[in-house]
Amino acid sequence: MSLLSKPIYSLLGVYLEQLFNHPVRTKSVTASALAAGANYTSQRIAGKGKVNQQSVLSYALFGFIFGGSVPHYFYKTIERLFHQDVKFRRFFQFLSERLIYAPIYQALSLYFLSRFEMNSHKVAMTNLEKLYWPLLKANWRYLSLAVFLNMYYVPPMFRTVFMSLVSFVWVIFIAHQRRRFQEKQDAAKAK
Repeated sequence: MSLLSKPIYSLLGVYLEQLFNHPVRTKSVTASALAAGANYTSQRIAGKGKVNQQSVLSYALFGFIFGGSVPHYFYKTIERLFHQDVKFRRFFQFLSERLIYAPIYQALSLYFLSRFEMNSHKVAMTNLEKLYWPLLKANWRYLSLAVFLNMYYVPPMFRTVFMSLVSFVWVIFIAHQRRRFQEKQDAAKAK
């Protein structure tokens, strides 16, 4: 065993213990850290000289409030609705995630991220109207395989954490799309 593996195993053990004993809190903190990290990464990839800390904080807040609790309760609910004796159980869970959860969560994220960035309701609704459909189509196109693997192969306790890790890349994409949209709007106002 290498010198680093013992602390890593210890940290992983503490994390799994917290995940088991305090699932919503642990998933919320995890989602918050990953969302903030993804937003920061997106800004660095875009070549921003100065990091927009308000945006990073907004993503962290969204991840903490919604990123752990909403998926946690959604996955618990579909486990109860489609229990072991339901034929094609995993398929119905997958369809529920893609056709019910994803559209609602996408709208929730676009609206509240804008509000957490201190935009008005009107601006948040404009962002939602312009970005919702293109991002939802991209979500269905690019995340369906990850959702399928999550539903079929990941134990229920780890589904939210698995999707939070997948969402790291997705949040980079969303942050990039939102930033491009905002830049277009700012350029149009400047004319």
